[in-house]
Amino acid sequence: MRKGWRKVLMGVVATVITVVFVAAPVQAGKKDDTLNIAFTKELETLDRYFNTAREGIVFARHVFDNLLWRDPKTFEYKPLLAKSYRWVDNLTLEVTLRKGVKFHDGTEMTADDVVYTLNFAANPANKVKTQRYSNWIKKVVKEGPYKVKILLKTPFPAALEFLSGANPIYPKHYYAKVGPKKFGLKPIGTGPYKVAEVEPGKRIVLVKNPDYFKDSPKGQPHIGKIVWRTLPEKNTQVAELMTGGLDWIWMVPPDQAKKLAAMPNIKVIAAETMRIGYLTMDAAGVTLKHGMKNDPFTKLKVRQAVNYAVNREAIAKNLVGGQSKPVYSACFPSQFGCTQDVVKYEYNPAKARKLLAEAGYPDGFTTTLYGYRNRDFAAAIVGDLAAVGIKAKLVMMKYSALREKLRGGKVQFAFLTWGSYSINDVSAITSNFFEFQEDDLARDPVVRDLLLKGDTSIDPKVRKEAYRKALQRIAAQAYWAPLFTYVSNNCFTKDLDFTPYPDAVPRFYQARWK
Repeated sequence: MRKGWRKVLMGVVATVITVVFVAAPVQAGKKDDTLNIAFTKELETLDRYFNTAREGIVFARHVFDNLLWRDPKTFEYKPLLAKSYRWVDNLTLEVTLRKGVKFHDGTEMTADDVVYTLNFAANPANKVKTQRYSNWIKKVVKEGPYKVKILLKTPFPAALEFLSGANPIYPKHYYAKVGPKKFGLKPIGTGPYKVAEVEPGKRIVLVKNPDYFKDSPKGQPHIGKIVWRTLPEKNTQVAELMTGGLDWIWMVPPDQAKKLAAMPNIKVIAAETMRIGYLTMDAAGVTLKHGMKNDPFTKLKVRQAVNYAVNREAIAKNLVGGQSKPVYSACFPSQFGCTQDVVKYEYNPAKARKLLAEAGYPDGFTTTLYGYRNRDFAAAIVGDLAAVGIKAKLVMMKYSALREKLRGGKVQFAFLTWGSYSINDVSAITSNFFEFQEDDLARDPVVRDLLLKGDTSIDPKVRKEAYRKALQRIAAQAYWAPLFTYVSNNCFTKDLDFTPYPDAVPRFYQARWK
């Protein structure tokens, strides 16, 4: 029944495309200075510290500010809420704050807000979901009305990256009073847009902040209002974009994006993002300790065979499309420390079959491949594996359920993705998965120690060398099969001047009407 309805729905979308092609272009929001956008996922909370969704990151960049700002073009760190900053020593970062910056309720942002917010995020008792991006902080102390010192537990060179992207500053007087739950419904920040209305699960209305500080490196917002809607069905989003109900959508499947690109009033940019797809395998035999009787992925040659079996290039080109590229290192290429000097498993099914035979599986074996998104990508992977004798049953689950199952030692083989929270540093991906955390299915002490060295050294050369060795070992041992970069098909009205960036954070505060 579901497949039948899907065919009917696609027919409706095709009809809409035909209708819009011959109709005059429809202006969605330019006329009343309202940008209408839609996302698939519902934001359960608007509190950045308790929301790890990509949409939560996007929301946070518009409503909140961080101490620092990373230029999306040059990757240079610039003071944002900070006026200046300097390293006093390896464990102390001194930050002087801007004066006169106001929260959306009119109160001034001071050192008290910075101290309260960062200490709250760093305190494990508060159980923020983004704990990894603030747990390097030992304590933040007030040095004056507009000056703080951030004390580190150990040297942590990625501190500037995390302060620029993962730790927004909240108003102490309000957050301490209402708490995370109520703040998540009615947030207050210092950002270029403020929240005017929230209908949980349906829409969020943002309005331009007229008091946004003039020398912000983000620039001043141009569009007066943003109406952010939650529309779970991508086909609905596409139809509304074509008929003028929306001005911008993204993550549009390649086939639909191609049709949209042919329309006279819509522009499509297939921009590469920092998200990569990868296969993880239970090399450490974690599942054996939880009752499973056999784990072929504990054998190096099996893991290497998997790497050779998947046609990364074909999936990137034909399924992902746009600017997608194959990936061989367990990180995104632009991230600090992401060396490309690793073993590259080029597509070679004959070599894969040979390795399987040498591993004791001349006829291949049967397994289960778990995934949570992009069934078509996963199906292509299953097809490539089948061609060399690995018969993988595809099981799709919700991400939260799959993560729980994996951490419970019940998953040997999974197709996953990671966007690093748009953090341009290897510590946000490789270190996140190979330092004996719950998601680490390799449990290699050599890799762990190298990553920890890279995470804590303040010398860029030492960091790069440590990360290089770790990534080379991960590739040589085939703990992962890194696959391809993801592309965000940004589809929007041609009346909108909009630029996407590789960190996959749409910056609507930089957009304007033509």
